[in-house]
Amino acid sequence: MEQHFYPTEEKDKKTRYEEFLTQYAGLIEGESNAVSVMANTCAALKEAFGFFWVGFYLVEGDTLVLGPFQGDVACYRIRKGLGVCGTAWAEGRTLVVPDVDAFPGHIACSSLSRSEIVIPIIYNEVIKGVLDIDSDQPDDFDDTDREELEQVVRLMAETLYT
Repeated sequence: MEQHFYPTEEKDKKTRYEEFLTQYAGLIEGESNAVSVMANTCAALKEAFGFFWVGFYLVEGDTLVLGPFQGDVACYRIRKGLGVCGTAWAEGRTLVVPDVDAFPGHIACSSLSRSEIVIPIIYNEVIKGVLDIDSDQPDDFDDTDREELEQVVRLMAETLYT
């Protein structure tokens, strides 16, 4: 299987996500190993959109534990309610943070991170973890990113947990 998710800058963001979702569905179809699917999800998102950091944190008790990721070295554990990831988990909703330095309690795994989006992985009303994406540019994420990345996470959760 050779599949690439090269960026297509000439298209608008919504179209790029739509094309990504079609390709992504084929990439993960029929695969049930969570580590493998999450690893390829990180690689595909980083390749397609050039994100600074893409990774998963998975729920273990009252902590999020680092899972597959692409990018600089990251924090191993995040407590529920702390930082952007822990807050998205505690609140059960996607958080779009235009300026990470202005987010109360932000956990700086990399000083180069400027903005962030965190999407909870929810299946059967249970939060399994979060997808965390950082940018080295301020205010880099918007409602299109939120809506489309929520679809990516939903598709991944349905593939893994069904």
